[in-house]
Amino acid sequence: MKTAEKLAAAWLLTMGFMLVTISAAEVFNKTTTEKSITLSLNWDGSVDFPQTDTPVIDDTTVERLIFGIPSLTLGTWLALGLYRQSRQEKKAFNQQVSDRLQSIFYEMLQKNHGRVTVLGFAMQSQLPAAHARQYLDEKAKEFNANFKVNEEGTISYHFDV
Repeated sequence: MKTAEKLAAAWLLTMGFMLVTISAAEVFNKTTTEKSITLSLNWDGSVDFPQTDTPVIDDTTVERLIFGIPSLTLGTWLALGLYRQSRQEKKAFNQQVSDRLQSIFYEMLQKNHGRVTVLGFAMQSQLPAAHARQYLDEKAKEFNANFKVNEEGTISYHFDV
């Protein structure tokens, strides 16, 4: 369904932009192009200027605008809706990940009486070591945890439970 919506939005934006651009170019060309005008000189020395009744906007230009503006508007509306929906889904996914990590963190704190290692947390949460360390560092700052380094250089976090 999302693919169809994306294709529809892209198609409407493309068609609308194309039709509006062509119409604007036609109007611009008609107003800026100098037409060659043959002036007739009367016997008394006056010049006759011909009356031209050519409209600046013709029927095809109006038809293009009639189809182009709504297409462009609808395509923009669809694209913005898809963008908002994508943003909300990403936010919901990030919230789920955050809740899952927090649940694992609290569970480990209870099991290990407040002691957590980077390796243990990385294994439980299935995060890369750098991300697990970053998460534990943030939680350590948040809860004023103590750090202990053992003889092998492993850092363990000690939280007061």
